[in-house]
Amino acid sequence: MCRSIKTLRPPVQPEEATEEEIRAAALQYVRKVSGFRAPAAHNREVFERAVEAVASATAELLDGLVVRGTTAR
Repeated sequence: MCRSIKTLRPPVQPEEATEEEIRAAALQYVRKVSGFRAPAAHNREVFERAVEAVASATAELLDGLVVRGTTAR
């Protein structure tokens, strides 16, 4: 996958991931999958919707994960 996407859960990251970190990871993912670093004007809307959808799914995933050896969130 994309090496610039970092792990956002404990214990790799000691504190809760910020919205900015989640969005940055989502942007990297959408860039990798689409093959576009920056979308053309005619693709911008769908690109941004994808980033928001991935960010939302990522936040939901992180909120629901139970990682052994860490305290509950």
